Amino acid sequence: MTEIHVVAIGGSTRPNSSSEKALRIGAQAAQEAGARVTVITGRDLMLPMYDTEVTERDERSTALIEAVRSAHGIIVSSPGYHGGISGMMKNALDYIEDLRDEKPPYLDGRAVGCIAVAYGWQATVATLHQLRQVTHALRGWPTPLGSVVNTSAMSFTPEGALNDAATQDQLRTVGRQVVEFAQMRSHQVTG
Repeated sequence: MTEIHVVAIGGSTRPNSSSEKALRIGAQAAQEAGARVTVITGRDLMLPMYDTEVTERDERSTALIEAVRSAHGIIVSSPGYHGGISGMMKNALDYIEDLRDEKPPYLDGRAVGCIAVAYGWQATVATLHQLRQVTHALRGWPTPLGSVVNTSAMSFTPEGALNDAATQDQLRTVGRQVVEFAQMRSHQVTG
């Protein structure tokens, strides 16, 4: 069987943010499920504004696109800013447009685990919904379970664990589902 490669993308401009911690929980579960995981967070996602008229890419943009190109599955974790995906995360996802001419294009055939982190239920749910919509637009397969972390009701330990066991388990399930669906897809394509 092909080694499954999962790319975990997320966080905010602040290193070790809540959305990065949530991403790392899902990424760890994907790794434990047998995947090779590449994590791209924070400052590595501070990319130039995506511009369809410019074909040159800086080092960080190229690294993101190459990682996504080689991935069998993706985990995306965005903070909720003003009721939606952060601008940094949306810009990073816009770079997937560079894969439009690939065979298959965009995220076609890839499982995408979506995680939203915000202060309040309304913002977390709205952000999760937007992540799933963007995944659909990029032809990806959102995992059956998406996860939200409401930081007004729960918090992370200094070690990065969540003090809410049910939500911690949901984050881990998202990571495992990305690997499980990627394995099924890999078996389907090669079998």
